[in-house]
Amino acid sequence: MRNSSSGKKPDNRGIDGAPTCPHARACGACQHVNEPYAAQLARKDARVAELFGGIDGAELRPILGMDDPYRYRNKVVSPYAPGKKLAAAPSAGKAAKGKGSRGDRARDARDRRAAGRPRHEILCGMYAAHSHRIVPTDECLVENEEAKRVILAIRSLMPRFGMEPYREDAGSGFLRHAVVRVGHTSGEMLVTLVTNGREFPGSRAFCRELVKRCPGVTTIVQNVNERQTNVILGEREQTLYGPGFILDQLCGLSFRISSQSFYQVNAVQTEVLYRQAVELAGFTGTERAVDAYCGTGTIGLVAAKHGAAQVTGVDSVASAVRDARENARHNGVENARFVVDDAGAFMRKAAAEGERPDVVLMDPPRAGSSEEFLESLAACAPMRVVYISCNPETQARDVRHLERRGYRLRVLQPVDMFPHTDHIETIALLQREGGR
Repeated sequence: MRNSSSGKKPDNRGIDGAPTCPHARACGACQHVNEPYAAQLARKDARVAELFGGIDGAELRPILGMDDPYRYRNKVVSPYAPGKKLAAAPSAGKAAKGKGSRGDRARDARDRRAAGRPRHEILCGMYAAHSHRIVPTDECLVENEEAKRVILAIRSLMPRFGMEPYREDAGSGFLRHAVVRVGHTSGEMLVTLVTNGREFPGSRAFCRELVKRCPGVTTIVQNVNERQTNVILGEREQTLYGPGFILDQLCGLSFRISSQSFYQVNAVQTEVLYRQAVELAGFTGTERAVDAYCGTGTIGLVAAKHGAAQVTGVDSVASAVRDARENARHNGVENARFVVDDAGAFMRKAAAEGERPDVVLMDPPRAGSSEEFLESLAACAPMRVVYISCNPETQARDVRHLERRGYRLRVLQPVDMFPHTDHIETIALLQREGGR
């Protein structure tokens, strides 16, 4: 097995030669990072077999893992928060003894800010599991190394530009989070600075210095979030540097990625996932397909390029559909259209009008599909359903529901999208029995 951590010190490796994470216990984000990767894959295969093993006639394929299961996350998010208070530098205005007057302390604070000396250490990294306690991580085995360097460069620049980290309990401070997205093939980097207020004095100089330190950064966006909330991004934003988006390639298509765009964080395995899904769909050039829960259109556009005669993408989020239409236009894909609608309602109308697709592609959220959606799917009666899931437990429930409505599970293909974690992505091919 290859890995991208050949520069690590020998004492950061396990007995199998794989790199180990010193933050695993404190962080908890990667539950199995210090276990052999082959053992992780075996555990996931066993879990899938447990959930789907009772379904007769289904082919349960072995999970598709990564050759190099490290540094795969092309989206890195870090909060910034104050840590312990730092010792004050001596002030010339202080008396020889005692703490000095209030005026002395105020001048000292101004001098510290002018000199780029923070009053508190600045923490960045990961939140510990089920908490808002930051675990400082200057290195991470699953995060893109260039993106991580940007996170640390921002931390080092903050004192120089008077940028106080956000204090969650008081709702004070300026910089809340940084989100760095890296194009897997393009190498372009988008940095989103989430601030507790719109005013950003010295923003141009800050951007110049950040790009100087991290030349891979191609665009910087300021996102404003003044709410006391766990949600990272706010609704208002402005571009500070560059075009405000990056481009990346996926399955031979080009996608525009902005700060608010949904885009899979593991591009290598996303290509594996989508190619497997399109292969299982069995497109021959004549099929009409519906891409339910289409989001920004990635899987639908891949299907349109690789064998579907016509694809209709449906999503209830208008901004996602706008992005999908732009992605289709950008790639010159003319056999795909995208509509704003509830996917279940769309398919009920299609069934009532006799417009029934041959294939339905679906990738619902972790909660799975609603019973109402599954009933509308059965009424629409596509010959094949390709169900992509990030939660095999809810997928197993939904598959059993569709089996009661005349479908049979033919193939189940797991894909390891998030190595070293408990997460499993699965693709289920269901086929309608007895025609329509």
